[in-house]
Amino acid sequence: MRHFLKSNVKITARTLIFAFLSAAIQLINGQSVPFTYFYRVYFRDKGNYTVSDFNLNELVSERAIKRRAKAGILATDYRDLPVFRGYIDSIKASGFTLHCSSKWMNTALFKTSSDVDLSKIKSFPFVSEVKVVKNLGGKGSKISKADPLAMATDLPAYDQQITMVNGYALHNSGYNGTGVLIAVLDAGFIYSDKISSLQGVRTRKGIKSTYDFVNGNEYVYNYHWHGTAVLSILGGKEEGKLEGSAPSADYVLLRTEDDNSEFPCEEDYWGAGAEYADSVGADIISSSLGYYRFDDPSMSYKITDLNGNTSFITRIADIAASKGILVVNSAGNERGNDWGKIIFPADGDSVLAIGAVDANRTIAAFSSAGPSADGRIKPNISAMGVNDVLQTSPSSMGRSSGTSFSCPVISGMSACLLEAVPKAVNYDIIKALQSSADRYNSPDSLYGYGIPDMGKALSLLQDIYFRIPENEVVAAPNPFTGSFELIFRNTSSNITVEIFTATGKIVFQKLYSGHAGRTIEINDMQRMPQGIYFIRIKSENGTSTIKVIKLSE
Repeated sequence: MRHFLKSNVKITARTLIFAFLSAAIQLINGQSVPFTYFYRVYFRDKGNYTVSDFNLNELVSERAIKRRAKAGILATDYRDLPVFRGYIDSIKASGFTLHCSSKWMNTALFKTSSDVDLSKIKSFPFVSEVKVVKNLGGKGSKISKADPLAMATDLPAYDQQITMVNGYALHNSGYNGTGVLIAVLDAGFIYSDKISSLQGVRTRKGIKSTYDFVNGNEYVYNYHWHGTAVLSILGGKEEGKLEGSAPSADYVLLRTEDDNSEFPCEEDYWGAGAEYADSVGADIISSSLGYYRFDDPSMSYKITDLNGNTSFITRIADIAASKGILVVNSAGNERGNDWGKIIFPADGDSVLAIGAVDANRTIAAFSSAGPSADGRIKPNISAMGVNDVLQTSPSSMGRSSGTSFSCPVISGMSACLLEAVPKAVNYDIIKALQSSADRYNSPDSLYGYGIPDMGKALSLLQDIYFRIPENEVVAAPNPFTGSFELIFRNTSSNITVEIFTATGKIVFQKLYSGHAGRTIEINDMQRMPQGIYFIRIKSENGTSTIKVIKLSE
């Protein structure tokens, strides 16, 4: 069963990205007969392509290059080379239509309107394998991943999905995901261009690009509510009604799920989406999707395949992580059926798989169980996924349940952590979230490491990347011209900052309540004249006074 549960980004060489990189979909002009058969073709090599044949910005964007550099990863490697065009053209000449390709897996997805003899393409010396990944089989009788799960009668507070993970510790400290790019892979985003809670995202043009890998066009607002629900949990904000986990992050909306049927070709769509996300420099992939059984049972996976190395989608997810992307995926809603286990790609060893708990922090009856087939802790962590507040209609809020909705809680909070600690890489975030969780010392196959605490996770990350001062608090840079940071030796949840001129006149005063981490950024001195200022800091750790010097810009 499946599991759910135009933008302004500058993308260098966009034409190349859509023309022959793996995220490209070939459009069909004048085709009226539906394509009902899909074939995944594996190639032996990439022809005569070499990395030196391409400029960096022909393969990935500048943002992607910076993300990889931060993680100590080569700007490009063999996997980043597109599938060899000559191979694709040879198969197209045999009567097949290209749908999409995967540079990472060195595969291409072809389609036909009727069943055909595959012997010719199997005989090509550059082809290593051909798999039928969709046939004429109709939609199965299984419950759709889009169907809402049963809800309890006692409804938690509208923002409990945030408070449960101590998310306000980040939001109150000014970390809302600013500057972080999240790629949302889902079944469609109907009304995301209209719903009220996303008005702030739209106003600041925070939706940077969109693409539909099922139909091959850039419009994603006419299919399915599920991605809209996920996006509202991530970026939505409406006072007293909905508190998104990352309301200031930027988003790439990618439709990779076809809810009309269930076939392995959807793994290819997901892979094309993941490669697109990488190419434009996404920091996080948030995926409330997953697979294990298909409408043709002969194509389905087995539980023993949950080893992180077997399924097509899991292998791609792990490659995405190797490129420096934090891949966050729903664990699945399968514990109430005969499968019971996590779904693919949640089994990936580099994928952060998210289970679901209710408002009382009790694991949901539907939340898929681990461990992976090779004994690893899965899910990794859990978050609220029962009666989460979300929005799918233009003007009203709703609630729904599923690991589909615990996933974006964690994806968004991870964006806030990346904003707070920009040097952190994806593996740092995973480790900090697990280490901060309430079952870290006794993980199990239902909760994983448990429910994380974002304040603790932030402190763990700052301990790695920030130099802890010998004094109780220091200001840096000092002297400063515009803004500066206060860096604390010890954390405190309530901090009062007062700034005085040399003559004792107070020019700034603020209480930072519910603060987390070791830093506070001060941006309010930019219009003040140059000179000497004194800062008094009060917290439960005591009172400190430091001197700073402002220079003219």
